[in-house]
Amino acid sequence: MVFYMREKKNNLYLDSEERHLLLHSLVELKNQSIQQGRYTDCVDEMIFKVVNAPIKRMKIEYV
Repeated sequence: MVFYMREKKNNLYLDSEERHLLLHSLVELKNQSIQQGRYTDCVDEMIFKVVNAPIKRMKIEYV
């Protein structure tokens, strides 16, 4: 009998400013990697995930 472990998924909730900062940082990391001659596959994948992530409206209450 073989058991396959599922990958644990983590959700990250960002507001528009945080999302913009994350994308900017990932693009900068990609540019640095290109200048150093490194592969950018994993950074490209993360940029793709952030750009195509669904937007979920949440109500935040401050107490």
